[in-house]
Amino acid sequence: MKLSIKQIRLGLGWLAAPLYVVVADPTPRLLGLGAAVAVVGLLIRGWAAGTIHKNKVLTTGGPYAFTRNPLYLGTFFMGLGLAIASNRWYVWLAFAALFIGVYGATIRHEARNLERWFGDDYRRYAAEVPLFLPRPTPYRPAEPHPTSFDLKRYLRNREYEAALGMLVGFLALAAKLVWL
Repeated sequence: MKLSIKQIRLGLGWLAAPLYVVVADPTPRLLGLGAAVAVVGLLIRGWAAGTIHKNKVLTTGGPYAFTRNPLYLGTFFMGLGLAIASNRWYVWLAFAALFIGVYGATIRHEARNLERWFGDDYRRYAAEVPLFLPRPTPYRPAEPHPTSFDLKRYLRNREYEAALGMLVGFLALAAKLVWL
């Protein structure tokens, strides 16, 4: 049985979560700062999940007008928030290594698929919009597709699961801070 990149990514997250809570040594200040950074990530991911038309049209509006991978940019901020809250240098190191290794492969794989599915439209988009770090002004394609945020799309994409996961993670850290 061959595991997909997504299965590996999710499996690593579930395996790392309990270990993370055990090794983390949060302080009130770092817990608050980490939570604020993670909320930025959740907002970016939520905006992206409510905008994307997965595998149907090339989504180039909303957050996709600034970066080709706003879902992963949001994930980066969520992970960064957790790393900040951990108060452990080796959590930062592990996060950076896992993010680069796992999401680097995922981003390259998805870019190849998008180029195959959307051809020249994707190549023009990719030439104008950065892979990860956002551009300062939104991309304006010659023929825009409707890409407004839709709560039904957000729910269908089950993005609320990321918010629930972050909530549980930060509640576990807060509990550790209060009771241990």
